[in-house]
This record gives sequence, structure tokens and C-alpha cells, in this order.
Amino acid sequence: MAAEQQTDFDVIAVGAGFAGLALIQSVREAGLSIKVFDKASDIGGTWNWNRYPGAASDSECYYYCLTFSKELLQDWSWSVRYPGWEENLSYMHYVADQCDLWPHIQLNTAIASADYQEDSNVWLVKTASGEEFTCKYFVSAMGMISEPVVPNIPGKDKFNGPCFHSSRWPEDLDYAGKRVGIIGAGATTVQMLPVMAETAADVTVFQRTPNFVMPAVQQEMTPEWEKEIKENYDEILAKCRNHVFGMAFDSPVGRDLADTPPEEVQRVFEEHWPRGSFRFVFETFDDLLSNADSNKAAADFIAGKIKEKVKDPELVELLTPEGYPLFAKRPPLDHGYYEAYNRDNVHLVDIKDREPIVEITETGIRTTENEYEFDIIVFATGFQAYTGAQEALPIRGRNGLLLRDKWEDVSGSIMGVFVAEFPNLFMVTGPQAPFANLPTSIEENVKYIIECISKMEKEGFDICEPQQAAEDEWVAHTAEIHDQTLMAQGHKVHSWMMGANIEDRNPRVLIYFGGANVYYDKLQESADAGFPEVEFKSAAA
Repeated sequence: MAAEQQTDFDVIAVGAGFAGLALIQSVREAGLSIKVFDKASDIGGTWNWNRYPGAASDSECYYYCLTFSKELLQDWSWSVRYPGWEENLSYMHYVADQCDLWPHIQLNTAIASADYQEDSNVWLVKTASGEEFTCKYFVSAMGMISEPVVPNIPGKDKFNGPCFHSSRWPEDLDYAGKRVGIIGAGATTVQMLPVMAETAADVTVFQRTPNFVMPAVQQEMTPEWEKEIKENYDEILAKCRNHVFGMAFDSPVGRDLADTPPEEVQRVFEEHWPRGSFRFVFETFDDLLSNADSNKAAADFIAGKIKEKVKDPELVELLTPEGYPLFAKRPPLDHGYYEAYNRDNVHLVDIKDREPIVEITETGIRTTENEYEFDIIVFATGFQAYTGAQEALPIRGRNGLLLRDKWEDVSGSIMGVFVAEFPNLFMVTGPQAPFANLPTSIEENVKYIIECISKMEKEGFDICEPQQAAEDEWVAHTAEIHDQTLMAQGHKVHSWMMGANIEDRNPRVLIYFGGANVYYDKLQESADAGFPEVEFKSAAA
């Protein structure tokens, strides 16, 4: 048996979003104690922080949810296909209420450090207020897109008005009748612009790289549709588990664009375009992400739709992506983005080739060509994906090694869960896990983590020691797969999927692109084999 451990909790996790809630449920079921800390004043993770106008999920509601309780799936009702942040947050409150998760959550608590104590084989977690807690297992549940990135633009502290990152939206901000400048043209701006343009005096978007924006096609939830969903949840969840991106889509469809006549290609695209969501990619042809010519055909089709929607030919040119394939950047879903540019109060500035930003002034933004005056400036400049939250929190493993230092050149892991030299540390959707429907990936990760912890508890182990050789193997495997995909060109367009949006840092492989379904199988194979990627030890030994 293992040496007796005296800790405050068996498990401490940071992050009270989907991952934190799923962890609480699973840890309790395993008969262990857990405390989840979050610096926010509420649960919800991304849906608590991202409260900008138009913020909504890009996955459809009925599979963008936790699935550990069939009763919750049947009892909760969604109002629309893509819920806004308010409804997503309400849903998470519902889960916490119904499952009595609140006693295990401590909010308004920033974690200052997490240090592995080699003499006692426990983790020491310190809060910013000076509290100290110990645990046997430390889990990062902070989310893969949670640490905001603000570009180092001179003068950003000079501006007289509100100037902030979109994920830190000021409460009760009134932008009606105001002049708004938005720096960035990614998924956030795609959602935000149509809403803000309705009441703002004018909105100017400063764009570095245009996106392939596909239609969302928002829909109200009808009683008939809800009944169909709830009667077929087993099939829906099976589709998520077996889909390359963890979504409830019919894929593969058994059809390659490369083998399809051009007129049939056009027919298939036109048929699927008005259906909305990422189904345009995953339910049309199987080779859009692997065959360059097939990918270009899809990209050209989207470019044609931009031309149909935007009236000004010059704006069409600026908004049409060139020089990179579809999915080298994360494609957003459209809720009226292109149509917003037909409004007289919406403007677009090309800061890549025509008007680079020079500085932020007291009254606005100065480019190489013009000065723009604003009342509000929004940085819609994205996040340090997959590693940002863990690097912002000082996490120290063996010999005081900082996780951020280990990841300086390569953000390595074992399946996005373990990191060598960091015993008893687990990550939920860490670097080199898939980029897929997050609740599905989260629940698969949590299941895997709990199986590992349960093995240790049952067999009397104190230490889970991830092996460097296994990490090196996963890093190489992930890189090999990445290089075989069109997503490998993401560094050309500063894609956050490669960490290429971070200044003064080398791009790196952050995502496992071998298919979420394949990844989930690998997790299960590892668990069934007794977790050969790690070495289990007892403190006495």
C-alpha cells in the first residue's frame, strides 16, 4: 500500500468551466475529494469571461454540452441552435445546481503558484491572497483558449477612453452612438461586428488577415426539433465520439472532391451552404483538408459567396483570403458579418499591406496613412492557445522546473494530458490534444485522467511519473501528422493553432490533427494497457 498522504484535498483543479465541472462529477464518483479554484466571480470559464456583443458558441447546442447525465440531457432545453454567452452560462449554472457541484468550487481566487514538493510527493498550491493548500493530484482545467493576447502596440496606455481585450468586456459599457475601433478580424470580430454596427455611430475594423467565414444559419429551437434530438441522443453522442472533430456530423461521407465532376461539386456545395455550421466542410467531401486542389475548390466557392454578399468590390478584395488554405486558420461562422460591411457606418482598414498601425494615441489609432478617432478601442486579438493559461500560472515540477521554461521551444506533452518532469500533474485538453468540439474532448480527457488516478489509488501508488521518451514520441508523432495536413501552413497567417500569433516566439505544433476519434481511441488503448506512458511509484520505494 502507498504511504499515508495527508493533504487538504485529493485533487485540486484550476478552472471552473466545462472541464472543472466535469472533473468534480467524476472525482466524486471515484470517491475522492476535490476543490476547484477560479479567479473569476462566477463559474462558466469562457462563457463567463467572453461577454462581448454577439458572443455565442460555434458548435450546435445539443452536442456542445456535458453528457455525463442522461437526465440533464433530457431535462434541459435550449432556445436556439447556437446559444449566446448568457444561455451557455445559464446552462452551466443548471448543471452545477442539479449536480450539487457548488460546495467543491471556490471563486474569486487567483492561484499564485503550484509547486511539486519532491520530499513529500504532494502539490503545494498558493493563492494570491496567501492561502496554501496541498493535494496529491494537480489538474489544469483552465481551457485551451483562455489567456488573452494584447499586441505590443506603442501608446496603448495613452488612450483616453475604454481600451480593453474583448474577453474582458467592461460591465455596462454603452457603445450606442460611439465611434468604435476593433483591432483584429478573427472569430470574435465576426460575431461582434454585426451586433455593434446596429447602434454604434461607426465601427472600424483593423484587419491583418481575412478569414474563410462560413454561414452559421441560426435557428430557433422548435418542440419538434427538440423532441427529435432527445429521442436520438445515444446516436448523437456516438457520432461525436467517432467524428474527426468531435461533432455530431455524418463523416466520412464516402465522397472525394478530386473524383467528382465539377458540376456535381458545385451542386453539393450549393446544397450544403444554406444548412450552416461546419457541415459545409465535413459533410460535403472527405478530402477538403488533405487534398490541396480540393481545398482550393472549397476556398474558391467561399470567395464567390463573399462577392455575392459584399457590394463594394474593394472590400470584397480585402475580405477575400489569399495565399493560405481553408482551415490553416480557424474558420469562424457568420451571423451577418459580410453584410455588415454594406452599412455606411462600418469601415475596414488593411493593416498588413496598406496601413500598418503605428501607435495608439490619446484620441484613437494612427496608421502609416491616417489618424482615426475613437471613443472605444477593442482588442479582438485572440489568445495564447493551449499553453497560455498554464504558462501564466507558475507551475513548477521536479527540481523547480517551470512549465513555461520547459515549453520555451517545444510545447511537448503526452497526449495533451501528461508532461515529463511534472509528476501527478494532469491537463484537460493541453497542448497536442485535438482541436475539436470541446465538451466531447473534455469528457474523454477527464475519463482518462480519472482512470489513471483510480489505478493509483486502487494499487497503492503515490507518484505518476510521465516518461520523457513517451513525450518525445508523442511530440514527433503529432508533428509528423501535422506536416501531412494543409493546417501546417498556419504559420504563414499567424494562426493561433500553431502559436504563430505570439510575438517573439517560434511557431510550434499545438494540435493533434490525426482525428479526435483516433485520439480518443488512443486514450482508451493507453488506459486499457495500464498507462505505459507513465511510471507508477510508491513513496516508500
